[in-house]
Amino acid sequence: MEERAVRMSATPVLEGPTIDVRVGCHLGFDVGAETPMWMVLEVPELPTQHIVSSQEKHHGAQRFHKFKDLFGNTAWRILTEGGHFSVENDLVVRVSALPDPQYPDLPKTRVEDLPDDVLPFLLPSRYIDSDLLIAQAWDRFGTIQGGWAQVQAICDHLHDVCTYSAGSNSSTTAYQAYQSGLAVCRDFAHMGITFCRALNFPARYAYGYLGDIDVPASAVPMDFHAWFEVWIDGAWRTFDARHNVPRVGRVLIATGRDAADVAFSTTFGAADLSTMRIWADKVSPEMQDRNKPSPEARD
Repeated sequence: MEERAVRMSATPVLEGPTIDVRVGCHLGFDVGAETPMWMVLEVPELPTQHIVSSQEKHHGAQRFHKFKDLFGNTAWRILTEGGHFSVENDLVVRVSALPDPQYPDLPKTRVEDLPDDVLPFLLPSRYIDSDLLIAQAWDRFGTIQGGWAQVQAICDHLHDVCTYSAGSNSSTTAYQAYQSGLAVCRDFAHMGITFCRALNFPARYAYGYLGDIDVPASAVPMDFHAWFEVWIDGAWRTFDARHNVPRVGRVLIATGRDAADVAFSTTFGAADLSTMRIWADKVSPEMQDRNKPSPEARD
C-alpha cells in the first residue's frame, strides 16, 4: 500500500526578508511482522514558518492516520505490514532570512505570574533531571540579572565545557551528559532545559531541521536537529547551546517536555531502522523541480 499527499500554497504569512528551505527525510524500517508505530515528522504551519509545498509518501502500511498529541504536534499512527516499511516527507518551507531573533534585555517572569499552561515545563521529566542540578544552577547562574541574560549564560557555559561528540545513548539524561562532558545536539538541548527548569524558567525541547545556511558546511552527516525554547516575557524564545550563535533557516517539527515526547519514531515491536536520509537546504532554482529524487545524505 502506498499513499501520497501533496499540499501546495502560495500565500506567505511572514513579514520581512524570507528564504525557502527544502527539508525532509526518508526513513526505511525492516519489520518482522505487523508493527504499530508512532511518528512525529509533520512540519506545522506557524507564524514563523510557511509551508509552500509538501509531499508525503509511505509504503508498507496497513493503516495510517494523523492525530494531535498532548502538546499540539501532529503525529502519525501507523500499523505496518511485515517486511519493509518506508516513509518520506519532502517540503519547501518559507522562513525568515534573518538569524534567530535575540532579545538580550528581556526580564525573567516570576513563577506566580506564569500562565497555567507553561507550568508543566518547570518540572523534571524523563530526561530532564533538573532536581539534581538545582544547587549548581543557582550557584553558577543565580546572581545574573535578566531573564534572557541568565539563559544565554547557561548556553555559553554548556558550549564551553561540553564537547560535541557521540557519547550518549537513548537512555542518557541531562545530568549524565553534563557529567560526561560529551554531548550531541539532543544532549545540549536537554542540559539547557535542565538548568533552566532548575532556575524556574519554563523550558521545552524542540526538534526539526537546521541546514548549513550562511555558515560553513559541516562535516557531520545531516540529521534532525534539537534545540530548546524558554518562556521569557510572554513568549517561547529559541536557544541553541550546541551552536550558540543565531542561525538562519531553522524549521520546527515539534516541541515537548523532552526528547521522549517528540521522538521521530516510536515502535511497539521489532523494527530496525535500515535507511535514514535527511536534507535541509536553501532552495536554488534547480531544486524547484518537484520531480527530482530526494537529496542523498551527505558523506
